[in-house]
Amino acid sequence: MAYAVCHSLIQAIDRILNLDDKKYPISDEGKRQIKDLLARIEFIKRFLERYPKEAARFETAVTNAANQAEDVMEHFIYEHYCWNLQAEKMAAVGRPRNRTEILYDFRELYIVMAKISPIAQQMAEIQHKEEQQHGLRPATTMSSSAPVSQPDVDTDTVGLEEHLKNIKDVLCGQPTSQRRIIPITGMGGIGKTTLARAVYNDEDVVNEFPVRAWIVVSHNYKVENIFGELLYALEQQISDTLVDKSETVEKKLERILTLKKYLIVVDDLWSAKAWDDIRKAFGDPRKCDGSRIVITTRDETVASYVTSSSPHKMKLLSPENSWILLKKKAFRDRELESNMEKIVWEVVDGCEGLPIAIVLIGGILSEAKMEAWADIARDVKSAVESTTEFGKRIALSYTYLPVDLRPCFLYMGGFPEDHEIRISKLIKLWIAEGFFGNENEAKDYLYKLVRRNLPLITALKPNGEFKSCAIHNMVRDMAISQALDENYERRLSIGHPDLTRLARAYASTLRTCLTFQPSESSLVALRKFKLLRVLDVVETDSYSLPAPVFELFHLRYLAFGCPMEVPHAISRLQNLRALIIRPSKRPRHHSNDNVNLPLEIWMMPLLTYLVSSFDLLPDPKGAASALKELLTLNVVKKLICTEQMMRLLYNLKKLAITYFGDKYRNEDYQLHNLVLLTQLEKLTLVVKKGSLLEKKAKPVFPKTLKKLTLSGWRFPWEYMNAISALPELQVLKLRDHAFEGGAWSTIKEESDDDDDDYDDEEEEEDLFVKLEYLLIQESDLEFWKTKKEHFPALKRLVLNRCGKLKKISEDMGNILELKLIEVDRTNESLLECARRIRDKQEEDYGRVLIVRQI
Repeated sequence: MAYAVCHSLIQAIDRILNLDDKKYPISDEGKRQIKDLLARIEFIKRFLERYPKEAARFETAVTNAANQAEDVMEHFIYEHYCWNLQAEKMAAVGRPRNRTEILYDFRELYIVMAKISPIAQQMAEIQHKEEQQHGLRPATTMSSSAPVSQPDVDTDTVGLEEHLKNIKDVLCGQPTSQRRIIPITGMGGIGKTTLARAVYNDEDVVNEFPVRAWIVVSHNYKVENIFGELLYALEQQISDTLVDKSETVEKKLERILTLKKYLIVVDDLWSAKAWDDIRKAFGDPRKCDGSRIVITTRDETVASYVTSSSPHKMKLLSPENSWILLKKKAFRDRELESNMEKIVWEVVDGCEGLPIAIVLIGGILSEAKMEAWADIARDVKSAVESTTEFGKRIALSYTYLPVDLRPCFLYMGGFPEDHEIRISKLIKLWIAEGFFGNENEAKDYLYKLVRRNLPLITALKPNGEFKSCAIHNMVRDMAISQALDENYERRLSIGHPDLTRLARAYASTLRTCLTFQPSESSLVALRKFKLLRVLDVVETDSYSLPAPVFELFHLRYLAFGCPMEVPHAISRLQNLRALIIRPSKRPRHHSNDNVNLPLEIWMMPLLTYLVSSFDLLPDPKGAASALKELLTLNVVKKLICTEQMMRLLYNLKKLAITYFGDKYRNEDYQLHNLVLLTQLEKLTLVVKKGSLLEKKAKPVFPKTLKKLTLSGWRFPWEYMNAISALPELQVLKLRDHAFEGGAWSTIKEESDDDDDDYDDEEEEEDLFVKLEYLLIQESDLEFWKTKKEHFPALKRLVLNRCGKLKKISEDMGNILELKLIEVDRTNESLLECARRIRDKQEEDYGRVLIVRQI
């Protein structure tokens, strides 16, 4: 972790050297001392990059010294910031405070320099010796700075084929049989969850079950959270009229699971008590509609308690299957010479058939040069000889991890066990911590970690980009152990429920505080965390943030639950990059979900992400400055897109707005000014409870759009012409009668004029040129006339709750890129049409086109 701490310290020094001298005075001697420290730390950081093995013995000493130096720097800034605030308050009441001599000479840095200087000297001697023997060594472990493409998501089920077939037979056979429970058992890391996911996502299984859900129980489960997550997953798959919104969570679950045939996976069940706590959510066990529950557990006694059915016991992989899996993970397209093949077999033997060990070491081999494989094989052998556990083999994935990737990986250990991590959030956190300057850099590093199989991708966006990930529990345990060994825990609380107890341990040094469950402790303890950079308290029980939170000068990421007041003091957080206000999972005691942002929100020059689930962005009223760093704006209530507003938000890349037609019926939203957002890539416009057509609220979209979601607008289909011409559009989602009318045609009517015919033909060829994903959900569309040339790049077509649409053009099947058509299972005519298209494509061209029921 020494590399990460050095990197962070360099950033802190850069900030302190660029502060206003009048507000943050530093003596000339102090500045000289800081620059001297900077030179040494920059040298140490380069040494860590170039000589990772030689640097290993300095790891702890460098980490401790750099942490201490960073604390000194940031405490200095915080203390002077507080002095300045107090001076402003006193001046406001006519009591100006004389600035006394508060020149700060950083006397504590002398102590730190006494630790750092000898280390730098020893490193310089090692570097000189190495350069004499081998010449200047390039940085051998640093990741390439060139952009990294998103790796493919691996769905290999090596060695699981027989299990998969047997479980599918139980799931899909006897469709009217009594509900059954299918247990999967085996040791940690053996592939239980991998098998369950393969079953859950199997095409036949997806088509068999009208509703499916995946829940994780784990050690520290909370029944109300599990029920809430289960209900959320199910409600996405049913009609809004199936349940009464006023009912309790348990009543809603009972109704859904009584009326619908379901498949539920209960992953990572640890105890019989946990099963007793959650079983009531699954309805009547005697129902006879073919519903199924799959559980995964390490404990066979738990499986026996849950059901009398024989469990699917997973065994370690055979040497042959271990070889196949390692080959797929490490050198899929590479041919090996006999001597290299021998080395790989040594690695296979060392993994002893445990899939998680094979996958992780495969990740190491895939990124290592072949010359290093022998060393890796020896390390695997050494790990086997030193322990009967698999922990040391798993830890090799960290040993061989480049130093610049290590802080990113260890940060992921701060999320709870079995937690599905939203990649958009993870990237914001990494940026807030100072690991990266922008999203593209952060994505590159995520891709590098994925290539090493450390995070597992759990969900994709419609355009194929990564949406969420998770890390295996054994990998998480290793990350936490490494974080403790390397004094990294000061940078994050591992979902700590008690902030008061946390304050006693880390008050003066903690940089990140993430909460993942309701906290019974008061947020008053936050006043002690003076150096916080990241604060996420969405799930606390409080309805206000203590005033000292708005004096956290270093805070860059703030997330809290709604409803909660946002005071005018928010503008004091001049380093804030991300402000996120979300509805929490806690029971609501207030009916009002409004959170009004103050005018001061326009006075935060570094704000990059503003995400709020119940917010109204204030009118700038001419007193605002442009939020030139703002990239993401997600607000719920009305946003009147005046020309002034759009010019203040000119760098936006993502914008989401929800309008309430019943509340703001007479407003002119000036959506034609959206075209002024010349950097916009993702736009979501939702109308609820009423149409805005009476105001002719017709958007004009910027040509830069890549993703567009429209819901509830009831536009005429003719307006689709403006969307079809967007040159960069990749994802189009049309929800809840976004367009209204029975007929949509992308084919223009022929003209008697030959020249016009020619022009029309040219124009028709230029529709939806990059569109890869099209969703039409909840529509009265009856006739859709189109042809393949109008959707040349389409990969996935989703038609859900389009009950009047009975067929689509057979020519859609001739789109070369089209791989998947998804259709609402209640629309039998449309399903049959899609299947005919599929069968014809297979018969005529041997193409595999998947048709999936939803």
